[in-house]
Amino acid sequence: QVQLVESGGGLVQAGGSLRLSCAASGGTFSNYAMGWFRRAPGKEREFVATITWSGSSTSYASSVKGRFTISRDNAKNTVYLQMNSLKPEDTAVYYCAASRYSSSTYQNSYAYWGQGTQVTVSS
Repeated sequence: QVQLVESGGGLVQAGGSLRLSCAASGGTFSNYAMGWFRRAPGKEREFVATITWSGSSTSYASSVKGRFTISRDNAKNTVYLQMNSLKPEDTAVYYCAASRYSSSTYQNSYAYWGQGTQVTVSS
């Protein structure tokens, strides 16, 4: 059983940056592909970014590509989401998730989820 805890959310002005972290425990972190998802107010949860177990391959939603970067440190059991050039439409609760399978954009591929961290971008 993998436990995931996100941190790093907060309030930032448009154009600013935040770095989210997700610390994993209870499993062999390097066995899991990791993903970030988000749920904006009144919307469904959506895919943001994913990274393979080794960190050799990443994938992004078109809405964040070029602005967000996912990375991982397997020695620290942590995955990160660096968010630059933030926009008000990036306001959401951000969740990290772990998958025993290959990295995926589909939520159903992920068995373990964190509780989320709030990101609010003011205009």
